Amino acid sequence: MFKKLTKFIVNQTNPREEFVPVESIADNEHFRPLYLLKRKGKSKTIFHPAPYYQQTRFTLHDVLLPAEYGESTEPLLQDSSQFTLTKISKDQADGGLSIPCDPASADLQGGASFSKEIVIKTHNKSVPLESLEKLRRERKINMDHSFIQQLQRTHISLYVVTEILEASEETVYKESTKADGGFKAKFYATLSGKGTREVKQTIVIPKGCTLAFRTIPLYIGDGAWHLEYFTLENVRVTDGIDDLELLMNSENSSDEKLEEVMSEVKDYCGNFPELSPELLLISFNTIKAVMRDKNLLQELRQKMDEFLELNDAYELKTESPDLKDLFSILQHSPEWRLLELAGGITYILDALHELMDEQLLLLLESLERKILSQQLELVEHLLKHDLEDKMCNFYVDARLLSFQHKEEQMLTMELVEMSGVQLQEDGTAVSLDQPFEGMAALFVALYALNLLSGSK
Repeated sequence: MFKKLTKFIVNQTNPREEFVPVESIADNEHFRPLYLLKRKGKSKTIFHPAPYYQQTRFTLHDVLLPAEYGESTEPLLQDSSQFTLTKISKDQADGGLSIPCDPASADLQGGASFSKEIVIKTHNKSVPLESLEKLRRERKINMDHSFIQQLQRTHISLYVVTEILEASEETVYKESTKADGGFKAKFYATLSGKGTREVKQTIVIPKGCTLAFRTIPLYIGDGAWHLEYFTLENVRVTDGIDDLELLMNSENSSDEKLEEVMSEVKDYCGNFPELSPELLLISFNTIKAVMRDKNLLQELRQKMDEFLELNDAYELKTESPDLKDLFSILQHSPEWRLLELAGGITYILDALHELMDEQLLLLLESLERKILSQQLELVEHLLKHDLEDKMCNFYVDARLLSFQHKEEQMLTMELVEMSGVQLQEDGTAVSLDQPFEGMAALFVALYALNLLSGSK
């Protein structure tokens, strides 16, 4: 819920994607100015274009030698860009609501109502780069610090937070879903473990909570350190080309985006068909286990990341019986096979991480019903459309929504809706909230489960 909110705030206030949303409210304090972060891997994914960062719990000051003569060289933070963001939406789907969108309109069915409400005041807090540069000239890195010594033995990239977006005052964010009948009622009652048909979620965002952050790379060597203010990722060479023309040329068509998704998932998961039946089964069972337990999913993601960073210097250990078989095989595999498999599993875990907990449960139910292949074909078809055109209608082949049992159809429609596309039985579709990334993550999850399970 917090991750959805921070992504929405960044999309509304920072369309250039300079800021990275904080994904967990419990970790927000570790993404304050001057905190040091590790960056996961070197590449981004199509379902998560912003890089993944991991906290280190250290600040830049923690690893610097003391200032000479006891003088304080603490950079002063500056505040700017205060603004208020309001999001209040209520949708009713009782069989008669029509959402107009030229050139057509869609009738929504399902007997359910949704509401979201938030008014949040935010402001930017940043470290002046001139202050940071002054600090760099006056204080050296403490090369005897245990964190720095461990860092020197790895290939981990280090980053320092230079600017954040934080809440100016305490804010309450509310979401509620009320189901009056049909599959939605059963679905929400099942997931909540109670007989109720209404699910309410509330999150309190404290004053000063970090919502998003921006970083720059930090490089260390022989006590010296420097910052990379310009990187290949944010430097754009135009060579006389008009900015508008460059922007237009950079926009890919829907077909090209689908090709990107297909190419990426095959790059990461293309080695799975070559696995032995035993290893394929162990990988499959492990993925299913972490889909049922979000804490287990986070543990496996973290350990896979550390394993890829440290390679033979890292020993995979766990107390969970659901992970032990996979760790044992990984630890004793040839290095070339090991890196391929660990990279593919990490990619799948990242896609699962982007989905809602309820979607993971629906995927497991779909697996039991053996409808993953048809769902994959449906999502692939959805990715062929312009999903960035918010609240506009399009049509899909209604045969893709034709399942053997009615409940399977409703399950699939619910699964897809959670990624941002609302479907009707006749093939009418509504793009709810620029859902390309969410739909790409769902495609990766379906593709991987199909591959690991041997579905046809």
